[in-house]
Amino acid sequence: MNKLNYQKIFLLGFGFFAVSITWSVYNAFMPKILSNFIHSATLIGFIMTIDNYLALFIQPAVGLKSDKISTRFGKRMPFIMVGMPLATLFLVLLANYHNLATLLVFLVLMNLSMSVFRSPVIALMPDLTYSEHRSKANSVINLMGGIGAVIAYFAGSLLWDKSQKYPFYLAAALMAVSFFVLYTFIKEKRDVTGYESSSGRVKIGLLEGLRASGNAKNVIYLLLAICTWFIGYQGVEAFLTLYGVNLLGLKTSVAAMSFTFISLSFLLFAFPAGIMGAKFGKKKTIIAGVAGIIISFAVLALLRNLLAVRAVLVVTGFFWALININSYPFVADMAPEGQTGVYTGLYYLASSVAAIVSPPLLGALIDTAGYAYMFAYASVCFVLALVFILKVKEVKPGNVVNRTVL
Repeated sequence: MNKLNYQKIFLLGFGFFAVSITWSVYNAFMPKILSNFIHSATLIGFIMTIDNYLALFIQPAVGLKSDKISTRFGKRMPFIMVGMPLATLFLVLLANYHNLATLLVFLVLMNLSMSVFRSPVIALMPDLTYSEHRSKANSVINLMGGIGAVIAYFAGSLLWDKSQKYPFYLAAALMAVSFFVLYTFIKEKRDVTGYESSSGRVKIGLLEGLRASGNAKNVIYLLLAICTWFIGYQGVEAFLTLYGVNLLGLKTSVAAMSFTFISLSFLLFAFPAGIMGAKFGKKKTIIAGVAGIIISFAVLALLRNLLAVRAVLVVTGFFWALININSYPFVADMAPEGQTGVYTGLYYLASSVAAIVSPPLLGALIDTAGYAYMFAYASVCFVLALVFILKVKEVKPGNVVNRTVL
């Protein structure tokens, strides 16, 4: 059996590190910045989804395009070379908005740039990894993402008290460093076995790619599960800072730091979650995580003590690791040869729909009933996810052939 090259996967993880720190800073502090201009939680929730309307169309199309093209830099790298430098620039500009209009313009441009490279950088993981190693490889990549989130929530919270610009400067600087690492150390034509023979063979569209798997119903149930658990989780992520400020009476920096406890727990349990997925199967591991979060969110709905809330958030991070580490490899396992980018796009299509639906929906609930019902809402979403994931049949490693090297 071929072994996993942890060094190569660690370097690839800088791509997700950059994505994670950017979205963590964005989700932690952008609602508060928007609340300086806008007082409706529903409208803030809608604005927070603008980037996902872009991602809804761009990321699947980019994923498909990156399957089809071949350049001297590779199939995925051209998109990374465009998107990451632009995202760095617009993060800096976003920190220096002058009014609501410029804030929204830079917000849209930054998220447009993120949509250009996100699917290709994530698709590199299954490109470089055998099916049986993908949960472990994804755990390393998400470990890097967890480090990014911890830096964003902890360091970002400290920097916020000094200047509202500093968390965004931090994200921009680390985005630039991550691009340098990826461009320098990841060489597709060297690292992806069968690269030349597979280049340019994919001629079908996204829907044809889904049907070509011969497993469309199974894929649809999995995508519905992914969509519903992200509806629950991303709603909480978008409003947790305002939840802490308005319901628990915390300072903005203290409330934002509370999400560090999920991120730190996720970081600690990322690799064990990958091992569990490899040993017990991705589906069983995901089901355990979904059931655990249902219970955790139900408990959080009843708590008002900050220490108790943070303790349960630590447990929640463990269960989220079981889900998030194994879900994308589960999708990638279903992809026919040469269509990893398409299926990566489908994965982000599901999560983008969730990100569009959840903040406005939860914002409307908050406007109507208050922040006390936030975790009850999220728990119901995970119950729906459990129903869908139970209908999915697990794909055995080796049933779908992919370009592999590590």
